[in-house]
Amino acid sequence: MPKCNQSLPLSSRITDCHEKENRPRIDSGQLLQGFNLRELMAKAQHHTQAEQLVLAALPESLAKGTRFVSCRDGELVLSATAATTASQIRFRQHEIMEELRKQELFRFVWKLKVKVAPPRFSERPKAKMTPLSNENARLLKEEAGHTKDKQLREVLEKLASHVRD
Repeated sequence: MPKCNQSLPLSSRITDCHEKENRPRIDSGQLLQGFNLRELMAKAQHHTQAEQLVLAALPESLAKGTRFVSCRDGELVLSATAATTASQIRFRQHEIMEELRKQELFRFVWKLKVKVAPPRFSERPKAKMTPLSNENARLLKEEAGHTKDKQLREVLEKLASHVRD
């Protein structure tokens, strides 16, 4: 009876493991998921190492808002958070590629492509409501008294109620 063998394709390893009834059964979905997870983690580590090499080759002023996207068929793709950074990278692409070609991973890079990708989430400070002065509140109430539009009057009176104490 064949045992689970690393040299066999994954699909045959799964079926071979299930042939003996007294062995604990391994869910093939879990096995494949673990296999894919390891593969994915290896790719992520490889990508991180490549990104570190690329950022090290960039001038310090340009490295801050720049990310490594991919490198396929000699084409290096970067993304920058601002159009100005992307333009500066394009302007200095020859010296950047020259520096990158010193690394084994990027020795065949012949083209540099830079995309602008603004940050997805920006942390905006909460809007700070400044209370009205007594004079401004008085003017709003006065203006509310002169308006004929009922909804506008209600809004003006509500604004006037935000008075500084």
